[in-house]
Amino acid sequence: MDTALLIIHGLVAVALLGAITHQTIAAWVPSRGRRGSFVGRFRAVTPGSFATAIVVLYSVSALLGAVLYLSFRVQIRPDLERAGHWPALGVFDLKEHFVSIGLAMLPAYWVCWRQQRTDEPSRTPAALTLILAFIVWWSFLIGHVLNNIMGFGR
Repeated sequence: MDTALLIIHGLVAVALLGAITHQTIAAWVPSRGRRGSFVGRFRAVTPGSFATAIVVLYSVSALLGAVLYLSFRVQIRPDLERAGHWPALGVFDLKEHFVSIGLAMLPAYWVCWRQQRTDEPSRTPAALTLILAFIVWWSFLIGHVLNNIMGFGR
C-alpha cells in the first residue's frame, strides 16, 4: 500500500513540478522578440491559467506526503538516525517546514492570480509563484535524495 501511495505521490509531484515551472517561466521571462522560438511558445501561455491546477496538485501532493510520513517516521527515520545521516534528516525537516509555508501561501497565491488586474501590473503573483517553485523543487529533490539513501519500505 505504501509503495502505491509513494508512486502516486511521485506522479502528482512531477505534474506539479511541470506546472509550477511552466508558470514561473511564463511569469518571469519577457515575451517580446521571442515569438517563433521555444521560449516564446513556452511563454505564450497565460500564467494565470495554471493557478487552480497548481493549488489542487500542491494540496494533493501535501496530503499524500502527510499520509506517507507515518511510514517514514516509524520505519525509515530510525535507520537514518542510527546510520548518522543527520544532514539529510535536517534538510528533510526543512522540507516539511517549507511545504507548510507553501500550504499557508496557497490562498493568497490563488487570489492573486485569479483577480489579477490588467490596468495596474503587479509582480506579487509572479513573486508568489517563484517562492512556490522554490518550495516544490526543493521538496522534489530532497525527497529523492532521502529515498535514495535508504530506500522506501525496507
